[in-house]
Amino acid sequence: MAAEPTAPVIVFDGVCLLCSRWVRFLLKHDRAARYRFASMQSDSGRALLLAHGLDPESPLSFLLVEGGRGYTDSDAIARVLHGLGASRWRWLGRAMRLVPRWLRDPMYRFVARHRYRIFGQSRACFLPAPEQRARFMP
Repeated sequence: MAAEPTAPVIVFDGVCLLCSRWVRFLLKHDRAARYRFASMQSDSGRALLLAHGLDPESPLSFLLVEGGRGYTDSDAIARVLHGLGASRWRWLGRAMRLVPRWLRDPMYRFVARHRYRIFGQSRACFLPAPEQRARFMP
């Protein structure tokens, strides 16, 4: 098994247009460059999914690995927003947690299950700009 990364890592679906937009949003707003990224199609992304009990062939969620622990679904989104540091994103992360998990996770999973149909799919994985490549795991 691959060693756990020290910086928080977001494992995302590299061919999902919604997921790629989410990564672009994070690259823009994560001014401290706190998060690293791995597509679920990459070797490191697949290894992290497997290490945290997720099926890399059929993931319904992206994965946040932070402090050796894996977070999925709406908890992962709330933690990432909180970790951006800016008060408006931190506030949104806290507000998400006020909604009970039994309500927010099914909503998240519905969107995740239908993400290709609703938002589209790319033929190739998201490619970062040259200055962003160091934040992406192979």
